[in-house]
Amino acid sequence: RMRVAGPPRRGAGEGMSPPGPGPEGGGPCLRSVNTRELSEVVFNNRSPRSVLPIWVDFEGRPRYYPVLQPRTGRIMHSYRGHLWLFRDAGTNDGLLVNQQELFIAAPNVNKADITLPVFTLKERCLQVVRSLVKPMDYRKLDIVRSLYEELEDHPDIRKDLQRLSLERSETLRNGILE
Repeated sequence: RMRVAGPPRRGAGEGMSPPGPGPEGGGPCLRSVNTRELSEVVFNNRSPRSVLPIWVDFEGRPRYYPVLQPRTGRIMHSYRGHLWLFRDAGTNDGLLVNQQELFIAAPNVNKADITLPVFTLKERCLQVVRSLVKPMDYRKLDIVRSLYEELEDHPDIRKDLQRLSLERSETLRNGILE
């Protein structure tokens, strides 16, 4: 099932705005470039999860798009230099797109295959516990104390954007562009 929708990846870093001040002024910020060069791409949800596509706007803020159901696709009209992330719509866990965390739209890239990453056993266990136990009951569990904080530290798109921005800044500082 394909549907057409509005505002996708080139080589690492190509077409991406350099990290600038974040939306709230704190630290570097990844953001889409306003190129107006159309890049039509098919978002293919190849995972068993419902997927939330997230466009990172020109100020580095996440903009949420309609959910992609498992094993479906959607034609997106995006633009070169636009940045996209994909999340599990139910848990907010990060997903991969073309084997990367971040998708950068480019005229020569016409597909974005969204898949599950390989979660560590600990990550997967935290996901399962979060799905079975209400947050207010985490501390009632008979588990090691450090796991309480990890359970309470739910996946967060803004934290991930900040981490990706810092990684990009570090890469630029070290001159190690891929």
